[in-house]
Amino acid sequence: MNYHMALRDATPRAAPRFDSPEQEAFLNLWRTYDRLRALEDELFARFDLTPQQYNVLRLLRTVHPGGLPTLALAERLVSRAPDITRILDKLEECGLVTRDRPRDNRRVVRIAITEKGLALLREIAGPLRDCHRRQLGHLSATELKRLTDLLRAARAPHEDADSTWK
Repeated sequence: MNYHMALRDATPRAAPRFDSPEQEAFLNLWRTYDRLRALEDELFARFDLTPQQYNVLRLLRTVHPGGLPTLALAERLVSRAPDITRILDKLEECGLVTRDRPRDNRRVVRIAITEKGLALLREIAGPLRDCHRRQLGHLSATELKRLTDLLRAARAPHEDADSTWK
């Protein structure tokens, strides 16, 4: 037996870093999200927005010049927003969205993006593309497609049947 083999055998084995492959994958997702989100947070801070507020504006742009009921908007967000009212309050205060209660159903509140909100999205578009390139531009188109497919497969059992993210 050589010296290195004897030393290796005498060294106590390190405990496994993860309890399961699922835990390892989940913690890697979490860490990746944290690192990528930091770049996005920095970008949105320059525009005095949060990622959630940007997501609301992005979704409302897709239905412009119409709007969406608050609940429908909340269901389409990338991540759940229990504080959707507060998000909308801030966006309305900044003149980026409007709220309207239809006369035929006063319980419904429709949210629409304003011209100022559309202008802000146009201003953010270039810097956001640059941010996404910094986040994931080192991956090939094939790798990005594979990653997207794997992420969809991972969350599929946990999505609502009517999710727009399938």
